[in-house]
Amino acid sequence: MADTDAHKDVVRDEPTKSRRTALVLGGGGLAGIGWEVGILHGLAEAGADPTGADLIVGTSAGSVVGAQLTSGLLTLPELYERQLADPEGEVPAGMGPTVLARYLWGVLRSRDAEAYGARMGRLALSTRTEPEEVRRAVFAARLLTHDWPRARRLVVTAVDALTGEFRAFDEESGVPLLDAVGASCAVPGVWPPVTIGGRRFIDGGVRSSTNADLAVGYDTVVIVAPISVGGGPVPSARVQVARLTAAGAHVVLITPDRAARRAFGRNVLDPSRRAPSARAGRAQAVAHAQAVRAVLPG
Repeated sequence: MADTDAHKDVVRDEPTKSRRTALVLGGGGLAGIGWEVGILHGLAEAGADPTGADLIVGTSAGSVVGAQLTSGLLTLPELYERQLADPEGEVPAGMGPTVLARYLWGVLRSRDAEAYGARMGRLALSTRTEPEEVRRAVFAARLLTHDWPRARRLVVTAVDALTGEFRAFDEESGVPLLDAVGASCAVPGVWPPVTIGGRRFIDGGVRSSTNADLAVGYDTVVIVAPISVGGGPVPSARVQVARLTAAGAHVVLITPDRAARRAFGRNVLDPSRRAPSARAGRAQAVAHAQAVRAVLPG
């Protein structure tokens, strides 16, 4: 996964009170959901809560966390406790060696992100999985509400399975939140693509594990990335941090430390990894609180 120093913060400059803020939540399976919630809960406990951001970008696991955060129905401590509970209704899954080999082959053979997305789309469309409606029911239970937030902008990412084209869904897209999040989490070769408007969509993490470039134009960006690596046409989180910084943003990047990576285990899609990952995230947050406080407005 990440380098040994990948959990260290990337910080640039000092904030002003007028800054617009963005919170970027990356992909990383069920373990990633737990870890992100743990990180956010731990940051809030330490007086460095970034969840009031003007923009929240969610990719895959991050789309679930973003939707839960912006629902306004549960507090961060309650969301954290939810991660520690028995993951009833969550289906264990994993990527076999054949699927992983096709991911690697796609990275090596694709000239750009759309070509890679189309390759992964072909994998997703040709893989026999559980029915789409069964998977949709899982997300119906996982989300706290099926309504887009009104107070803040939530953006959920996905990729067109046929063309590889990147899509960013929000309230104005006309796409139901439930379908947008389901699409963002549709891991190729594991889960079925999600049908939206007659098109089929797959995991937004195919284009980038964070899609942090959607925060361009925001002054302060906090990125919580369970998976930070990239390769070939898929930019790493640090590459996107560099681009945001070059555009004038103040950025903090948080990726898993060694304890968190141990908590993730070998399979981030295993529901049993959710609780230990949440605990690891909460513990890790202390190390990042000062850096986050330094960039938050006010």
